[in-house]
Amino acid sequence: ECRRAVVAGTRRRVLGLNGKSARILFNTGAGQHILKNPLVVNSIIEKAALRRTDVVLEVGPGTGNLTVKMLEKVKKVIACEIDPRLVGELQKRVQGTCLANKLEIKVGDVLKTDLPFFDACVANLPYQISSPFVFKLLLHRPFFRCAILMFQREFALRLVAKPGSKLYCRLSINTQLLARVDHLMKVGKNNFKPPPKVESSVVRIEPKNPPPPINFQEWDGLVRIAFVRKNKTLSAAFKSSAVEQLLDHNYRIHCSLHNAEIPENFKISEKIQTVLEDTGYSEKRARSMDIDDFIRLLHGFNSEGIHFS
Repeated sequence: ECRRAVVAGTRRRVLGLNGKSARILFNTGAGQHILKNPLVVNSIIEKAALRRTDVVLEVGPGTGNLTVKMLEKVKKVIACEIDPRLVGELQKRVQGTCLANKLEIKVGDVLKTDLPFFDACVANLPYQISSPFVFKLLLHRPFFRCAILMFQREFALRLVAKPGSKLYCRLSINTQLLARVDHLMKVGKNNFKPPPKVESSVVRIEPKNPPPPINFQEWDGLVRIAFVRKNKTLSAAFKSSAVEQLLDHNYRIHCSLHNAEIPENFKISEKIQTVLEDTGYSEKRARSMDIDDFIRLLHGFNSEGIHFS
C-alpha cells in the first residue's frame, strides 16, 4: 500500500491531467539530467547490494527515481540536493507515505559540507563535480563499504585506466591508490531527461581499508609533477623552475627542522637528478608507471629529505 501511494503520488505530479509532463525546467548547466529508465535504476540498486540496515548517501537525487527505490530497501537515505525546486519535488513524492521518515534531505553544495556517516553511496552525479567528489569520498572517515556512481563515460574510463593506456592519468593512479575501481555498465544518453550530450557509465568504488600507509598530500604532490606532461621523462619533468623552487623551499624547511647544514654550493636540481638516477626512474615516463613505481620514487625522495607538501 505504501508503495502504491508513492507511485500514485509521483504519477499525479509528473504527469498532468492531459498526460503531458509537468513542467520542471531542468538546469543542464548544473548537470541536471534525470535518470528516467526504471531498468537502469533497478540495475544500479541491484549492483549496490544494499542491506536493510544501510544508511545510503545520494548526491543529486533530482526527482527521486533512485531515491524512492532505495527507501524501500534500506534503513535511511540521506539525499544531498542543491536545487530547492527539486527538494520540493522530492519531499512531495514521499509526503504522507511510510517512506517519508526514512528520508533526510540536506540542502546545499555537497562539496562545501561535511559528509555524514553512511554505509554506501549511490548517485547519478552532476558530472561537473565528479573529480572533487570522488576524492572527498575517498578521504572520508569513517570508511564506507562501497559507492555506485554514474559518471560521464570518458571520466569513468579514466578512473579504471591502467599504465600505458591513452586515458591513464593522475586521476587514475590517485583513485586506484585509495580504492578498488570497477566499470559496471554503460548507460546511453537516451536514458536521461533531458538527454546529456555525452554517454555515461556506472562505476563501483570500494575504498581500501586499511588505506595504504602513505601521506596522500605528499603522494599527490609527486604525482602532480610527473603527470603535468605524462609523456616526458621524469628527468625533464623535474627540470621545471617552478618545481625546483618548490622542492628547494621544502628541502630547506626539512633541514631547518632537523638541524641539518646545507652546503654553500647546494643545488636542488643536482639532488633531484641524483635521486631519479639512483631509483632508476630518470628516463621513465609517468604514462607507464604504476602505483608501486611511484611509492618507490616517493620513498627515494623522502629518504633524501625532499618533500612534496
